[in-house]
Amino acid sequence: MNILMVYPKYPDTFWSFKYALRFLSKKALHPPLGLLTVAAMLPGSWEKKLVDMNVSGLQDKDLDWADYVFISAMSVQQDSANEVLARCREAGVKVVAGGPLFTAGHEDFEPVDHFLLGEAEVTLPRFLADLENGRPEHLYRAESFPAIDGTPIPLWELVNMKRYLSMTIQYSRGCPFNCEFCDITVLYGRTSRTKAVEQVVAELEALHRQGWRDGVLFVDDNFIGNKKKLKTVVLPAIIEWMKKKKYPFAFSTEASINLADDEELMELMARAGFDSVFVGIESPNDDSLTECNKYHNKNRNLEDSVKKIQSYGLQVHGGFIVGFDNDPPSIFERQIEFIQNTKIITAMVGLLNAPRGTQLYQRLKLEGRLLGDITGNNTDLSMNFIPKMNYDALIEGYKKIINGIYSPRPYYARVKTFLQEYTVWERGSYRFHYHYLKALIQSIILLGLKDRNRIYYWKLFFWALFRRPSVFPLAITYAICGFHFRKVFEHHL
Repeated sequence: MNILMVYPKYPDTFWSFKYALRFLSKKALHPPLGLLTVAAMLPGSWEKKLVDMNVSGLQDKDLDWADYVFISAMSVQQDSANEVLARCREAGVKVVAGGPLFTAGHEDFEPVDHFLLGEAEVTLPRFLADLENGRPEHLYRAESFPAIDGTPIPLWELVNMKRYLSMTIQYSRGCPFNCEFCDITVLYGRTSRTKAVEQVVAELEALHRQGWRDGVLFVDDNFIGNKKKLKTVVLPAIIEWMKKKKYPFAFSTEASINLADDEELMELMARAGFDSVFVGIESPNDDSLTECNKYHNKNRNLEDSVKKIQSYGLQVHGGFIVGFDNDPPSIFERQIEFIQNTKIITAMVGLLNAPRGTQLYQRLKLEGRLLGDITGNNTDLSMNFIPKMNYDALIEGYKKIINGIYSPRPYYARVKTFLQEYTVWERGSYRFHYHYLKALIQSIILLGLKDRNRIYYWKLFFWALFRRPSVFPLAITYAICGFHFRKVFEHHL
């Protein structure tokens, strides 16, 4: 068999970091970990090829070569996925589809020969057995959440790592919380299923053998779902491995805000090489948190929790939402104030939407407020339900937040105040990459010479260079990220 793995293209959104990647001559943030893992689960004698449309185009010769196309996507990739399916049908090549987009609504995609809905550890072996016997079925659905302690190492040799900013690894699936708007528990359950520590180390070794020496994202939706195992087994093993290999990676991940309650866990993460964590904060308004079942964010001072995590050398990237039924008219100013006060540099603010299968989707359906499906795009101003707040007022307030946190003056002020207090953990010698130098030169040209707001760039540049040289690379990184956010705002909002 010749198997072509295809990952559809992402549109231009805040999450794409399209304008920032250009500074580094990178094409995409991360490779498609799901497809690479599925590729490793296919028979070893089969030929496999990956086309990530975010880094290279899908050619007719690729489709002519393939016996089957395996495609996986998220909701934000739907338009590109439909284009791929149309091309496959025109080329007469059979398609196997899986991943969140198809699992949530496979009935919307007619030109698909075989659906693998749910986790591939359950569905793929059944499909392969039926295929070998000459009678593959149209639809395979996982009725349970499998253990992942037998999941193979992704097939990294299919990837040109130089095209990406960061590599990825998965330690766990599932989240113990039950936020109303979130489909993670629908897709992966509420029990944190984890890999064995030997698997984690083996995956790190695999990346190291491929020559990777840069950022690695743990893609877990809540990395700290099983704190005890992390603290007693996994993180100590990562610390030992990183020390042995002279700290080749810088780790990042996603975790819930209760990370701030465990000082031992934060210290272990920092020692292991974690320098950033994405936290779903959503709202500073308690009534909105109650509405969406975000109880673990309540009964705490959210600002203090963020600052506590930051004090351990962990940069906090925050997720924020507006559009809750209980959002008051003051929510927009409060979101801006919260982000500025906590010095969260990368603040992803989105409009509330209801993915299929979530509690929010079911509630809005009963209330007769649903309008359709989500796009997954945080720049198209779409909502798939009728909000309680006037829509026009909500959109204007949303734009006010984005402008209020990413305009040069407040953004650079936030960056500087954060870097004044940021603790840089020393983990071995500094590892230089050529693309860092290129990014610096590009930032000087585009932000220091051509940009009309260059005064803010130069103030940060010289302050960091002479006053806090240890954070100078991070200062340039944040200047580049700010440029991306402003470009997205200008082009789409």
